[in-house]
Amino acid sequence: MNADASVDWPLAIETEAVLEEVLTRPSPRLIESIRSWASPLVLLGAGGKMGPTLAVLARRAAEAAGHRLDVVAVSRFTDANARAWLEDRGVRTVACDLLGPDAGALRALPDTSNVAYLVGLKFGTSKNPAATWAMNTLVPARVCERYAGARIVALSTGNVYPMSEVARGGSLESDPLTPLGEYANAAVARERVFEFCARQHGVKIALLRLFYAVELRYGVPVDIATKVRDGVPIHLANGAFHCIWQGDANEAVLRALSLTAPEPTAWNLCRPDVDSVREVALGFGRLLGREPQFVGTESATALLGNSRRLVGELGAPAVDMNRMMPWIADWVRRGGRNLGRPTHFETRDGRY
Repeated sequence: MNADASVDWPLAIETEAVLEEVLTRPSPRLIESIRSWASPLVLLGAGGKMGPTLAVLARRAAEAAGHRLDVVAVSRFTDANARAWLEDRGVRTVACDLLGPDAGALRALPDTSNVAYLVGLKFGTSKNPAATWAMNTLVPARVCERYAGARIVALSTGNVYPMSEVARGGSLESDPLTPLGEYANAAVARERVFEFCARQHGVKIALLRLFYAVELRYGVPVDIATKVRDGVPIHLANGAFHCIWQGDANEAVLRALSLTAPEPTAWNLCRPDVDSVREVALGFGRLLGREPQFVGTESATALLGNSRRLVGELGAPAVDMNRMMPWIADWVRRGGRNLGRPTHFETRDGRY
């Protein structure tokens, strides 16, 4: 997160190399805060959508600060190209299955006082709920035991909340966690296990409930833009959403190390603005020269989170929807790569 309006953002992002550079630009505030971090910084589950750019963001911030910080990315690394991409950019990688039977693999990870936890399982939950519950409950317990006394920023999800009134502006961190669906309830369990084990092992925890990261290759606005381009009807029942540019989300994860506390705290991570599916689709229609097709009408409720507490601590995200949309529209128009991982933003029954 970076409130500096003088950032020289490109008018368009034409290649994945440029996109990755934009996603890994550290703000002055991150550069300043990273100076005080003890080495190494360990990123668990760093092989997913956010992990690689988060790792390189930390690496670039440390280099800009002139601070010797070893950034260690831990994942199963089933994609050799992702591992090579990280190594080429100065990030040390360690292959480890955190849910595997080899308990010694976790013990062999580097000692540290600073951990970012990005492990999770969402898509395909309805087909294999047992794996989702195992990943979201057993691994946090193992990690808290391994890194007793450390600071851990753990990425959670806005799915821990039930639907809330759109007019209210989103769920608050103090609201009851009574969601629908296997994935959402397993995510609640992940938070509860972190809370319990943190107290047992003296871990300082900050839980970040993400609503939802987006860049040019995935995310709710990308799904909407693609539907507009292809003339696919857009369902409006979930008529409002929250999101955040992945670069801003990554920075918030890193800077939230300062928010960790012996009594685990939860924070909603998203832009403070509520976005309308209809209005975003109409905006993409203008940018793409296509008329959006809609199905149904907006419900009074949606899955939303109020991020004013986190914004009060870290500042407002640097990239707003007005900047994201032209980037996304240009990318989608030109047929830029899509990760093929739809967000299912239309879902209202918790089945992913």
